[in-house]
Amino acid sequence: MTRATARPRRTASALMALALAGGSVPIALAAAPAAHADSWRDKEYWLAESGITKAWEVSKGANVKIAVIDSGVDGTHPDLAGVLSGGADVSGAGSPDGRESIGAKPEHGTLVATMLAGRGHQPPATASASPSPTPSARPGPTVGPDGIVGVAPEAQLLSVSTWLGSANPGGKSDQDQIPEAVRWAVDNGARVINISLGSTSPEWPQSWDAAFLYAEQKDVVIVAAAGNRLGGNIQVGAPATIPGVLTVAGLDRKGRASIDSSSQGISIGVAAPAENLIGGLPSGGYAEWAGTSGATPIVAGVAALIRSKWPDMTASQVINRIVSTAKDAGATGKDPIYGFGVLNAEAALKADVPETKTNPLGSISDWIRVHRRGNLATAPATEAPAPSSALPTLPEATVPVAEQPSQFDSAVPAMVVLGFGALFLAIIAAAVFQLRRAGRPGASGGQDGPGGPETGVLDSVDSGKPN
Repeated sequence: MTRATARPRRTASALMALALAGGSVPIALAAAPAAHADSWRDKEYWLAESGITKAWEVSKGANVKIAVIDSGVDGTHPDLAGVLSGGADVSGAGSPDGRESIGAKPEHGTLVATMLAGRGHQPPATASASPSPTPSARPGPTVGPDGIVGVAPEAQLLSVSTWLGSANPGGKSDQDQIPEAVRWAVDNGARVINISLGSTSPEWPQSWDAAFLYAEQKDVVIVAAAGNRLGGNIQVGAPATIPGVLTVAGLDRKGRASIDSSSQGISIGVAAPAENLIGGLPSGGYAEWAGTSGATPIVAGVAALIRSKWPDMTASQVINRIVSTAKDAGATGKDPIYGFGVLNAEAALKADVPETKTNPLGSISDWIRVHRRGNLATAPATEAPAPSSALPTLPEATVPVAEQPSQFDSAVPAMVVLGFGALFLAIIAAAVFQLRRAGRPGASGGQDGPGGPETGVLDSVDSGKPN
C-alpha cells in the first residue's frame, strides 16, 4: 500500500488474516527517475550495522535461488535487471511468470525483492561498469553505484505471485495459494523461501502441513515474518508459527524491539531491522517503509549467503548458524521478543559454529507425528502436485508414519497443552509489552487489536507507521 491508501487494508473475511506479513506500508514514495547512491543507498543502514558488508567478503549469494512468495515482483525495476530467473502465479489472477504486481498491496513483492537481491543500476549516461560496493575477487553480476543493493546481490530470484488482502478475482483462497506456492518454489530449485506474509492466528490450515513438510524434507530454508503489532498482530501468526520456519522479529532504528513494526511469540528465531527501510516500487520508484516484511528479506538474504558459501550445508545447519551467532538481547537466552538475538551477518558467515543435525526451531515432521496422528490428509501423495516447469530436485517426500500415543500423550492431550501454553504466553506477553511501554515515556504504542479468529485471510502485515 502507498501513502495514498493510508492505513493497511484489512480483509473483512475471517480466516487467518494472512496478509503481506511484516511490512508496513510505504510511507514516502519516489518518482521513477533513478536515485543516486547518496540519496537512497546511503539510507540502507542495515548493510553495515547488521554486518552484511563484512559478510560480503565471504559470499554474495552466487548460485542460490531464493523464492519470493508475495504479491509479484516487477522485474523491470532497474535494480532488478537480471535478477529474476523464473516465476509463477498461483492466484489465477496474475501473469503466468509471477512478474505482475497484484493483490491489495501490489508493490509489496517488489519492495521485498529489491531488499533481498537488488543490484543497483548505472546512473544515466554512464556507459562503463562500476565496481561492486565491496571489493571482491570473485566474478559475479555487476552492482551499479545507484539505487538499492540487496543483501544477496548475486543470488537469483523466483517470483511466486499470490493474491492476498482482498477478494481474489482468480477465485483461489489463501488456503490454496500458500501450499501451492511453497511446492512450486521447492520443485523449481529454491534453496531459500522468503514469506513476508502473516496472519493474526497462530494456527494454520491442515492443508498446509504437507507443503511445509515437503520443503523440510527437500532441505529448503523457509524464512517468515513475525508480523506487526500496529497491523493487528500482537502475537506471531502463521505461517511464522510453523515448526522449523525461521521467524524474524523487527527492530527499531536504535536496535531495540520495535513497538509498532514487530510482534512477539515463542517461535521467533532472530530479530532484524524493521524501521526506516528502503525498497523499490513497481515501475522504477522507491519507498521508505517499515515492518517485519522488510526484516525478513534481510535474514533470508543472509541464509542465501551461507548456502552460497557452503552449498552442502543442510537447512538445519544454516538456520542454526544464523541463530547461534545472533547477539543476545532482551532476557538472557532465547525469548519471545528477540528470539535468539539480533542478526549478526558477519558472524554467521565467519564464526566457527559446531555442526548440528537438529533445527533449533523444531520440525514440522515431528509436529505432524504428534498432532495429526493417523490423519493421512497431510500426505503429499494425496494431493495433486502444483504445475512445475522443472523436475523435483530430490526424491518425493513422505509423511512420517503415525505413531500410537505415548502414556504422556494419553494423559495430557496435545490440544490441552497447547491451549494452556498459549494462554500462559499471552499473559506473559501482555505483561512484557506493558512494562516496555511504561519504561518508554512518550513512545507511541501500536494499535493493538484482538487476536484473529481461528479462520482468516492472508494479507500483508503492514504497520503503516510513519517515520
